[in-house]
Amino acid sequence: MLEIGTVAPDFQLPDQEGNLHTLSSYRGKKVILYFYPKDNTPGCTKQACGYSANLPQFTEKGIVVLGISKDSVASHQKFSEKFSLGFPILSDTERSVIESYDVWKEKKLYGKVSMGVVRTTYLIDENGIVIKANDKVKAAEDADKMLEEAE
Repeated sequence: MLEIGTVAPDFQLPDQEGNLHTLSSYRGKKVILYFYPKDNTPGCTKQACGYSANLPQFTEKGIVVLGISKDSVASHQKFSEKFSLGFPILSDTERSVIESYDVWKEKKLYGKVSMGVVRTTYLIDENGIVIKANDKVKAAEDADKMLEEAE
């Protein structure tokens, strides 16, 4: 996980519509950048729907919400349409951004060890600096928690 006070690495990734996004294009706004393991899984769906439901409050505070996983653009498009998500979810199939944000880690599930995305949320300030970082994310509570912390 990136440390608070670190310059957030810039990136260029496509969203569910194929439009390219860079972190630097959001300078002047706060950005919630959340990394999640997989589209259409229970936790990831709760997390995405939480951000979608709270999007007006984030927008009112001038905060951009971006989700990132290693799923494809096509997978993101289906996921976004199925749950009417109102924000960009970015596809990092090469894991370059996932790795630069230090969220590709060893995970243990039922005694089995594998590599995967550790659910992590960053709040990045208007100058591209990480001001909050959480790798102990509870999917269903993440959006509400970040809304409180994003004052």
